[in-house]
Amino acid sequence: MRNEGLGSWPARRARKTPHRTALLHHTTLRNRTGPRHHDDAAGHADAAVSYAGLHERTTRLAHALRAHGVRRGDRVAYLGPNHPSFLEALFAAGLLGAVFVPLNTRLAAPEIAYQLADSGARLLLHAPSHTALATDATGAGGDDAQGTPARVAVGGSAYEELLAAMVTEPVDEPVALDDTAIIMYTSGTTGRPKGAVLTHGNLTWNAVNVLIDHDLTAGEVALASAPLFHIAGLNMLALPVLLKGGTCLVVEGFDPGDTLELIERHRVTFMFGVPAMFDRIAHHRRWAGADLSSLRILTCGGSPVPTRLIATYQSRGLTFLQGYGMTEAAPGVLFLDAEHATAKAGSAGVPHFFSDVRVVRPDLTPVDVGEAGEILVRGPHVMPGYWGLPEESAAAFADGWFRSGDAARVDTDGYVTVVDRIKDMIISGGENIYPAEVEDALLAHPDIVECAVIGVPDEKWGEVGRAVVVAREGAELDPDEVLGSLSGRLAKYKIPKSAVTAAELPRTASGKLLKARVRSLYGTP
Repeated sequence: MRNEGLGSWPARRARKTPHRTALLHHTTLRNRTGPRHHDDAAGHADAAVSYAGLHERTTRLAHALRAHGVRRGDRVAYLGPNHPSFLEALFAAGLLGAVFVPLNTRLAAPEIAYQLADSGARLLLHAPSHTALATDATGAGGDDAQGTPARVAVGGSAYEELLAAMVTEPVDEPVALDDTAIIMYTSGTTGRPKGAVLTHGNLTWNAVNVLIDHDLTAGEVALASAPLFHIAGLNMLALPVLLKGGTCLVVEGFDPGDTLELIERHRVTFMFGVPAMFDRIAHHRRWAGADLSSLRILTCGGSPVPTRLIATYQSRGLTFLQGYGMTEAAPGVLFLDAEHATAKAGSAGVPHFFSDVRVVRPDLTPVDVGEAGEILVRGPHVMPGYWGLPEESAAAFADGWFRSGDAARVDTDGYVTVVDRIKDMIISGGENIYPAEVEDALLAHPDIVECAVIGVPDEKWGEVGRAVVVAREGAELDPDEVLGSLSGRLAKYKIPKSAVTAAELPRTASGKLLKARVRSLYGTP
């Protein structure tokens, strides 16, 4: 087998454990398509795919992609909620040496169009539920000759017919660990998202880190309810579990009641989520009486975990395994294991097994114990750079170490606590929001002359955006109208939850915006 990458995983796993269940897809009966289903009295169905079946479906899809003109190095985008076809498409692209480009379903059509154009996607795979958005993003014609990717619906009956029409002959394309596997877009500080280039090796080594530090077993039943188009949902849960030979229970979206029911019915052992997800579970009416005895691993990331939330789960005999990471590191960097979860509460832990981390001063010398500095990370899971951005890629590294832009302190035991974000990124419910992108959109308003977007505390989401806007001379701004003007231009989660007007924004003598001063003036809840 000349394929060393992700595309070879289904075949390698099928030759070891062909009859074990790789994927379970939880859906309602009215949406049933694809492999066999196990129905229940509540009107749900769980479609099961074995590792042998995943290998066959992935191979058929690879031939289908080839029939649509996809060749080595071509980009294949995917737009849709969690579904087995997402993972099938990732593996199929990897079989061909093509590059998978997962798209955030919460983005607006212009944002998706930008990422399709920036990546040069040849093909857009999309869920039937996202046909309208896919059409808006690519234009009604879908004319590949004009640089617009062709569109193919996946996950429905037409998709099953497409797979059935394909052959199962092995695809023998050489793929190395250094070849690009994924371009995953992360919001850019300059107002445009950047595509983090992740190789097959990056994804593999991160999965190995998870296998080691989470002590995963082949008996895992992992609930994949966090979006797979985010690197944490994909590579802190789904890919490591499939590498080990466990089962991924794939659900289209998160619902706290469904989560509790699925944990009980399928004896779920492993779940990843952001704090807002776990908070909603704990506030559900079924929480107190739910059978959670099967849960072995709960990992939480995306934003700091509130102490009260940790205590709530500890009262049920459950412990969070917390960590810190970023898309550019595929994503795991630091990890706090169960043994130290209480003693080192609030810490992000120590580096993953095959990760190296330094916390440094601006001159890149190591900080003293307790001194704040920037987190640098190096390892085989760290990206080589950003797609098509050589200058930004070079600036992101210092002597081979990736510069996180995040500040942290290290204690005497080597445990790292993230204390602040050097960059101005807002993390709201696990979604990354960069103010520059939102500010750029706000400045398109004819009556806004300057603006700043800051994060303010929010009980539900941890943090939400607030726009501070300055009106042009002679104009008056209605905060609701200002926020409404962003609808359809930005993803809903990026639109600030509040807006306030100001006579002017604080700046230095050279005109640089004083963000810290803006926060102190306007950042109260």
